[in-house]
Amino acid sequence: MKVAPLIRAIEKQDNATYQLVFSGSEDDPSLEPTLFEDLQMPRPHVYLGVVSQRLNEITAQVMGQFDKYLDKHETDVVIVVDDLASTMAAAITAKKRGIKLAHLVAGTRSFDINMPKEINRLVIDALSDFLFTAGVKSNSVATREQQSEHSQTFLVGNILMDTLRFNRNRLQKPSIEGLDKPYLVLTLNRKALLADKEGLRKMLDCVINSGLRLVAPLRGQAYQVISELYQSAPNLLLMESLPYLEFGWLTAHAAGVITDSGNVAEEATFNGVPCITLNNYTEHQETVTQGTNVLVGGDPTLMAQYLDSLKKHEWKSSSLPDRWDGRTAERIVQILLN
Repeated sequence: MKVAPLIRAIEKQDNATYQLVFSGSEDDPSLEPTLFEDLQMPRPHVYLGVVSQRLNEITAQVMGQFDKYLDKHETDVVIVVDDLASTMAAAITAKKRGIKLAHLVAGTRSFDINMPKEINRLVIDALSDFLFTAGVKSNSVATREQQSEHSQTFLVGNILMDTLRFNRNRLQKPSIEGLDKPYLVLTLNRKALLADKEGLRKMLDCVINSGLRLVAPLRGQAYQVISELYQSAPNLLLMESLPYLEFGWLTAHAAGVITDSGNVAEEATFNGVPCITLNNYTEHQETVTQGTNVLVGGDPTLMAQYLDSLKKHEWKSSSLPDRWDGRTAERIVQILLN
């Protein structure tokens, strides 16, 4: 979702070419069959074929495979996205070869060093020549932590908004009955949250007993955990994950969203939809300070209070943060070309 706008912006240039490299395999189950068509972007030019659940194995294998790729492809700049183990591995490999490194999205922090992703963020930002940030807070973090006088930080805006604006009129209503009545959408992915089944049940009992229908398009472990916790719940519609354009319609038209995903919270702010995040922090602070997002951590009482506000249509006012204008990819490409 964050790469598609970059590709469109690069393809408009006469003096720039690119290759899209994916660290996994071509049949990776996370690459939904309709994803590339929905986003109107080409499939990766290269698949490194790394398949592992162990983070250190992923790092080592991606470094080895990406190094071989760079042997055969002359490269001026490597752009890495987000904060995965594979992202960090590609960043380290590029810098060891003296290739310019750009990080999108830079400066995001949980300030919890026990989180593997936090370590990835610190390493990638420290190595990067170009740090592209989405908001004022992340921009100040990236600037403060810069390790080299040659590094440059740029507040380019939220590239997820490029994708949302591009696809806003292309969203597709899912074939789900009852979407004409108010409903909530649930997304879950964080492993620590899914591991605490009792705590998760206390939080979700508030939602299921709220009287609002809860639509939960989930995959993998999240689907399994929720199906175990709620074998019979009239207000819960549990289903496999939806294609991008259908999921986008579902969240854009919801009465509210309950999630542990920063990206989903950003989408909710863009759509003006109330959002409850099942965490004590967010790397996307502007969704709370300016947007529709609130944080409830693992507090069922707080969850119940916010649900009551949502049902009474008493949600806080919100607005779009700076540079959520859909031109982030254009700014990035122009900075790199200049």
